[in-house]
Amino acid sequence: MPSPKNKLVVSSLDNPQYFILWSCCIAHLFNDTFQSIIPAAFPLLEHNLSLTLFQVGLIFAVFQFASSIFQPLIGWVLDRYPFPYALPLGMTSTLGGIIMLSQSHNFSIVLFSVVFIGVGSAVLHPEASRIVYWASGNRYGLAQSIFQVGGNTGSSLGPLIAAVAMTHQSHIIWFSILAIAAILWTIPMGIWYSQKIKEKGNEKKVSPNTRETNNSRSSLRSSLPKTLVYVSVFLLLLLVFSKNMYSMSLTIFLPFYLMAKYGVSVQASQAFLFAYLFAVAAGTLFGGWLGDHVGRKRVIWFSILGAAPFTLAMPYVNSLWLTCVLSMFIGAIMSSAFPAILIYAQELIPGNVGIVGGLFFGFSFGAGAIASSLLGFVADHQGLDFVYDVCSYLPLIGLLTWFLPEKKNYNRSRS
Repeated sequence: MPSPKNKLVVSSLDNPQYFILWSCCIAHLFNDTFQSIIPAAFPLLEHNLSLTLFQVGLIFAVFQFASSIFQPLIGWVLDRYPFPYALPLGMTSTLGGIIMLSQSHNFSIVLFSVVFIGVGSAVLHPEASRIVYWASGNRYGLAQSIFQVGGNTGSSLGPLIAAVAMTHQSHIIWFSILAIAAILWTIPMGIWYSQKIKEKGNEKKVSPNTRETNNSRSSLRSSLPKTLVYVSVFLLLLLVFSKNMYSMSLTIFLPFYLMAKYGVSVQASQAFLFAYLFAVAAGTLFGGWLGDHVGRKRVIWFSILGAAPFTLAMPYVNSLWLTCVLSMFIGAIMSSAFPAILIYAQELIPGNVGIVGGLFFGFSFGAGAIASSLLGFVADHQGLDFVYDVCSYLPLIGLLTWFLPEKKNYNRSRS
């Protein structure tokens, strides 16, 4: 039975606060819509600035590195010193990057502009992950999926909007209207968060890093040796790397692949990219929900290895529509992994939600940065067909899931 002192905290955890979860989802949708305009603008930037595929990959790499480097640090700081208005501040950084990108007329300015967008993303992910975790009740997977599906939906909307409205680089400026709307949207979230801090008397009581929320997870902390925890986190990061390496090959180069192999237009290639990213969003929502019911490890097994038959078949398909269908299956299955991986890691290291969120989101972006630049270099020299031949074997790294510890029903009891 929780004490009166802990009653407010336990109540907020036992009952998911869906208004906050969906508010974070929409904020994530805004953020990832802005991120998605970067790969969506690649064909325009390549044409206007005469870029090589290596330079295209480097642009994405700089953007991903800007996000990945700052995320763990921001997560660590916000775990200890919650700042209610971090989200609108991050959106302001994104706004500046969008304006610069729309007016960039040389390669260096493009790189500078995507850094601002990356920093905005680096603020959102660990901070929103903390809020989502705290508002999740005992439905961690579902809550993380609600948050994630906003990002995946935003990622899918960006190319669709670009295909319809972005026929010139200067048209990117119209996204600044959405950025201003995102700033305004996150301000009330900051006000709500500030009120919760005041209700608990000090900032530490609102953080998932506090003793109150850690008491219910102390058994998990003590049940696994530290070495096993570290090894498990390392294996989870390897799984994230394999997933993101392949995902980036589709997110960045699928339009170029379809234009080169099937002769589709830029607008049509963006529509196919939207279909792939929409499937990613659906898979994310399903994976989090499934993890709450059947366990994180089983979902990781399915999401990583289940995509292998489709990735292995895709390089040998000569039909545009079948290629699109395969990419959607791959996106839906592989994307179901991330919510399960993230919650699994948070349960391995309880009480450090911001750090874990920053680490895994940051590493995810960092892996994407390495993948984008490396795959761009290989594509310039060997062609995109070779890239997809090699990447088709990446899901087999999912066999490492065998070495993860089995934990059952560790999200059922809260006291």
